[in-house]
Amino acid sequence: MKARILLVAIVSAGLLFASCGSKTKVPKGEIEQVLPCSEFKSDNKTFRVYSFGESADMNVAKKKALSNARTELAGMVNSTMKVVADNYVKSMEVNNVEEVLERFEENSRTVINERISGAVVVCDRVTQVQSSGKFKYYIAIELDGEKIVKDYYKALSKNDKIMVDYNYEKFKETYEKEMERAGR
Repeated sequence: MKARILLVAIVSAGLLFASCGSKTKVPKGEIEQVLPCSEFKSDNKTFRVYSFGESADMNVAKKKALSNARTELAGMVNSTMKVVADNYVKSMEVNNVEEVLERFEENSRTVINERISGAVVVCDRVTQVQSSGKFKYYIAIELDGEKIVKDYYKALSKNDKIMVDYNYEKFKETYEKEMERAGR
């Protein structure tokens, strides 16, 4: 009996402390759902996304989740690198801005396509929905931002037209400012 009372007291205290930490209250009549793997967020060094897939077949659910996550990650990296390239090229004061931007975007697509397949899984969970029997596969993946910048530089270094005006340190600085600004 004492063990039960102690267990109930510990669980109650845990729930009390957990609820005290919430920043915003859920509107009346709504129940907050915490998605597995959603705690993994991007920071200023790493791109991270989480997603899920659902299917009657667990492997198909996993493939859907991974595909969704890779698509979202590619979009995130692409939009960040586009802003970085725009800001960097504008700061270079070159005559052929459109041509240089086009080359930067080509390099960005190449690097992103090569890197996305190497994204690291940092979390994965599978659940089965009782009512339908379907599987839900949750996944979080990440890419190291530093590797993206280095691969981007390697791709640019193969282009003589761009390398004449390219300054890696300045580009990296522009990239880091964008990562800070975006709150990643």
